[in-house]
Amino acid sequence: MKETKYYTCEYCFKEFQPKRRRVQKYCSNSCRSSAFQRRKASQKNNNEYLPTLTNSKVPQVQKTEKISAAGVGNAALGSLAADGVKSILTPRKSKPATKGDIDLLLEKLGGRYLYVKNLPRNEFGEFPYYDFVKSEIVYFKILNTAFNS
Repeated sequence: MKETKYYTCEYCFKEFQPKRRRVQKYCSNSCRSSAFQRRKASQKNNNEYLPTLTNSKVPQVQKTEKISAAGVGNAALGSLAADGVKSILTPRKSKPATKGDIDLLLEKLGGRYLYVKNLPRNEFGEFPYYDFVKSEIVYFKILNTAFNS
């Protein structure tokens, strides 16, 4: 009769007969994988804590980046260059309106209020005007030709 040798799994400690080779440490792939995960976790924990007499966690020194005048200057120049290229390549129609553009528009329209012709009078008989500053419809009693341009 042939002798069969049984081995003990190093993870679950069950006896098993090796199937792949003579010296096999684990009874299955799941035990092998679990043992690896356990070793990996223990190595991680060992790296976090340094061995000391009191077994307390040693504070680790963190590196801080230093600010230099050259670094600040380079960042400022890079930002200015990017903004300059963006303003040159952006068409005028796509640029946002500024307060100066709005003031110029109000000046060309002849004032702050513009008579709205397609709205009826309100219940008090007041005429509708669009207020460019507040961006809303307001009503006045008199149809003023100065407002109506």
